[in-house]
Amino acid sequence: MPEAEVRATVERILAGEVRAAARLIRDLDDGVPEAREILKHLYPKTGRAHIIGITGSPGVGKSTLTDRLIQHLRAQGKTVGVVAVDPTSPFSGGAILGDRIRMQRHATDDGVFIRSLATRGHFGGLTASARAVLTVLDAMGKDYLLVETVGVGQDEVEIAATAYTTLVVTVPGLGDDIQALKAGLLEVADILVVNKADREGAERTYQDLVTMLDLRFARETPPWMPRIYLTQARRDQGVAELLAGIQEHQAYLAQEGGQALRAAQRERVRQEFLELLKEGVFARLVAFLSQDDRLRTILEDILDRRTDPYTASEELIAQTFRPKKSATEE
Repeated sequence: MPEAEVRATVERILAGEVRAAARLIRDLDDGVPEAREILKHLYPKTGRAHIIGITGSPGVGKSTLTDRLIQHLRAQGKTVGVVAVDPTSPFSGGAILGDRIRMQRHATDDGVFIRSLATRGHFGGLTASARAVLTVLDAMGKDYLLVETVGVGQDEVEIAATAYTTLVVTVPGLGDDIQALKAGLLEVADILVVNKADREGAERTYQDLVTMLDLRFARETPPWMPRIYLTQARRDQGVAELLAGIQEHQAYLAQEGGQALRAAQRERVRQEFLELLKEGVFARLVAFLSQDDRLRTILEDILDRRTDPYTASEELIAQTFRPKKSATEE
């Protein structure tokens, strides 16, 4: 892509042009190489948006809750970007778009940009392109970025390394959800949400979470004690209080010169850099193996038990990253 075209696209996105941003996001999701050049120019203009992660098991009402949070943020005059990670369609390979359908009433609002991304086999709750999309939305000048994970299991803790405020959503009557929180999600939660609180057992679920937090922090009081909120997102009950809690956490991160926010941003940068590094190294290794019959030879050796996949991979990595000899050593 010519430099002039890159700069023109960058200027349009910085001006908040939806069409230019949508086109770039599509190219990023499709892995178009030229799209990364635009990101390089956009990145220095980011860092202003507050990123909110919303995770939890399927059926807890994450999309409805996200929809209500958009509504309340817009009532405050805030602009919002949304990244909703949907399951991959087994036919097209694209997102099934269930999340975006639920938020359709915001589609004509210029202050809201919603993008669904397909998982495409990616585990951990986010997709490989989600962080790049957040960079685009941040550069557009959005005040808040909401990231809703796909909700396919108990180990969606990747969101904590991306968001500055992480919401973990559960509902009454799902004992497995509480076990999931014990297994790891509790540790990443800045805010816990018991949604569908009109159901029987809501108060017990709330008390279970209180007890779990008390046990976790029995020996020391953290700088931020996770808050617990009861909501009925479909009826818009408790959502205003939840948003107040989110903004309370945002204010906490900004205290003392923003040290806590800096720590959260550092973790996000670390995760993003390592993911890009892993992606680039893997691509180079695959290209290297594809130059001749090396890959086929290695696979045949493994298949015939002349070697094993562990030794073969270790040897390949060692050969690839062997330090170059200096002139004196040669």
